[in-house]
Amino acid sequence: MFWQTIVMSAATPPCIAPPADWQYDPGSFRDRDSRVLLRDGRVYRALSQTAAEDWQSISQHKFWQRHQAAGSLIGSELVDAAHTAALLEAPYVAVLEHPRLPWISYPYEWTFQMLQAAALLQLQLLDEALAVDAILKDATPYNIQFQGTRPIFIDVGSFTRYTPGMPWLAYRQFCQLFLYPLLLQAYRGCDFQPWLRGSLSGMTPQQCRSLFSWTDFWRRGVFSHVWLHALMERNVRVDNSTLSSNMRATGFTKEMLQQNVRGLRRLIEGLRWQPRRSRWSDYDQCAAPVQSDAAAKEAFVQQVTQRQHWTQVWDVGCNRGRYSRIAAEQADLVLAIDFDHLTVDTLFAELAEAGERRVIPLVMNLADASPGWGWRGTERQRFEDRGQPDLLLMLAVLHHLVLGENLRLADVIDWIAERQSAVILEFIDRSDPQVQTLLAHRSIAEPDYTREHFECLVQARFTIVEQRELPSLTRTLYFLVPR
Repeated sequence: MFWQTIVMSAATPPCIAPPADWQYDPGSFRDRDSRVLLRDGRVYRALSQTAAEDWQSISQHKFWQRHQAAGSLIGSELVDAAHTAALLEAPYVAVLEHPRLPWISYPYEWTFQMLQAAALLQLQLLDEALAVDAILKDATPYNIQFQGTRPIFIDVGSFTRYTPGMPWLAYRQFCQLFLYPLLLQAYRGCDFQPWLRGSLSGMTPQQCRSLFSWTDFWRRGVFSHVWLHALMERNVRVDNSTLSSNMRATGFTKEMLQQNVRGLRRLIEGLRWQPRRSRWSDYDQCAAPVQSDAAAKEAFVQQVTQRQHWTQVWDVGCNRGRYSRIAAEQADLVLAIDFDHLTVDTLFAELAEAGERRVIPLVMNLADASPGWGWRGTERQRFEDRGQPDLLLMLAVLHHLVLGENLRLADVIDWIAERQSAVILEFIDRSDPQVQTLLAHRSIAEPDYTREHFECLVQARFTIVEQRELPSLTRTLYFLVPR
């Protein structure tokens, strides 16, 4: 067989480190049969004998090829063993290459509809895999990424051949990382992002049960997937080594498993999170200075973004994505970032309806940005370490960071300068109504928040290419390039 190009000895110790010019992806180590490696900006996956046989078998089926063609399953090409011989040490026997995605996001940065779309893709792939006697051994949203608003499954090593009589062992993981966060958001209106950021394993059945009241007992999915699950885990210890024979003895079939998977799909498809508004959801339509400055601000952003083609743009404080859409006309990728969940979820829905593939909406507060965490603090990367913008938009956000989040103006300018990118930055004077509102709630007057101090800090790190005062007369746009 193609993966048996190197004869493995049972006595050969496992490879504990890749060759010097290769690097293991720090987020890919929990699956011993499938390990992601990086080299010269390219992405590879080393497969064990079992994983290689699974991939060879399952990837020949039409469902696999159809999802690859549609872009919902990452592409995979077998690499000639002669070019990767240094990697083919125990336990690995074959290497695949995947296209590199421009950005890696995590589920605690997604909106409700993004997590919902990812869950439905996971279940759809599982259902179609079962039809050809395959199954997904993992059920984590970290196996899914977004290209614009389209979810794409990236962990091809998660597919394995199905053993008759076995249940879906990843069901608990699916509940903890997909189903429970979605139920919590839909039924209780509680943002799930802090829960997913708080634990790589997600929410346990007991934790989820404690967040629902007795009146929630009758809501769809709560009794069967939360209450019963929590009760069984508390009272029964499951031995996976005997589970298969027990399931066979009770007549459990693949068709029954498929029915359960389809029931989960219907449950998740029916979930809705529909708050009427948030503090920032109507910001573009209701804030007087925003309204008066809108046309001039759009013209400035369009003028700057048309100067060149941009590889990656970060729009920090994107709100409803007005300027993200403008930037996307001249960019390969735009990250539309805002801390208001409802606003970003609405943006995702609008972009998805339009079929937008260049903008990825993300829920994140820059003052509390996603950290490096997990095993040794590297399993999930810090937000700033995952990519580098060549254009940064920070429109109507500086005063929120300094006066709302109590950050030092000099530190914020330092953070901006560390990106080493061009910047469109908006400064809002102390006389602006919104700044006055923020100052009224502070015990310290923040004397450093002045235009003079701001421009002094900026000029030490940047060249001001262009500057434009907006019609409100309290707001000014700056186009900056690093010195």
